[in-house]
Amino acid sequence: MMNISTIHLTGFPGLHHLKYLLFSFLLLMFCLIMVGNILIIVLIYLSRNLHSPMYFFLTQLSLSDILLATDIIPNTLSLVLHEGATMSFTTCLAQFYFFGTCECAECLLLTVMSYDRYTAICNPLHYNNIMNASFCRNTVVLTWIVGGFISLLDEVGISRLQFCGDNVIDHFFCDFTPIVKLSCSDTFTLQIQTFILGLFTSIFPFMIIVISYVCIIVTILKIQSDSGRQKAFFTCSSHLSVVSIFYITLILVYVVPTRGQLLIFDKILSMLYTVVTPLLNPLIYSLRNRDFMTAFKNLKQKIFD
Repeated sequence: MMNISTIHLTGFPGLHHLKYLLFSFLLLMFCLIMVGNILIIVLIYLSRNLHSPMYFFLTQLSLSDILLATDIIPNTLSLVLHEGATMSFTTCLAQFYFFGTCECAECLLLTVMSYDRYTAICNPLHYNNIMNASFCRNTVVLTWIVGGFISLLDEVGISRLQFCGDNVIDHFFCDFTPIVKLSCSDTFTLQIQTFILGLFTSIFPFMIIVISYVCIIVTILKIQSDSGRQKAFFTCSSHLSVVSIFYITLILVYVVPTRGQLLIFDKILSMLYTVVTPLLNPLIYSLRNRDFMTAFKNLKQKIFD
């Protein structure tokens, strides 16, 4: 049972002399995230050349990044400017819910995208039959439902805990571990539940991605022509880059201890996958993709001609 009504986030107490610089950086990042991801969605929607399963999944990844950035960054901007922020406990749980939903959905979306690349390269003759429109739509809907449901299970678990008065979180957003640390209840069962759910949403998908890319690499190495190998590798390199950045930061932040001097390191890692990664996704996929650059040039010509 909850018996605290407000949560105070300390943010970055050791960086108060850099708050205007940090505020400007976060504001710039937020604007770039919004523009970059919205531009990707618009380009894919308007360009017929981008109407394929891979780009359809990419629109969902961009949507996830937009929701994640909107959930985290505006409150962080206020927190940095005022050197701390106070919110209701309900708002804190809502922020955690949307954060958890977006992170779970992104893990599953990256897995589906790796399966798409696996099918395209390792089973190209059956690609259109497997990755049909119905399969893509149903997979995306299921991805968001699973992400929301898993995050809801954590919310329900937290709501059953008892909190004994301490309402200060030394972080810049409401994450699972900082919230649970405020509880004076036995959290062992909840932590086991969260660990099992984490296996389902992060570790198992990551293993599937690794297996998919092992098969992809083996298939690419069997291609006799150099141009064929380069083309096949190029179609996967963008997704592999995004997966590597996302999972490395996500795993590190939940593996590295968060005590003493390592707490600031934990905040930096959290900043990477809540702020930096949503910006890198559109940059990696668009700048490394000729179809995107062509679609962007066509859109620019329609607007200014």
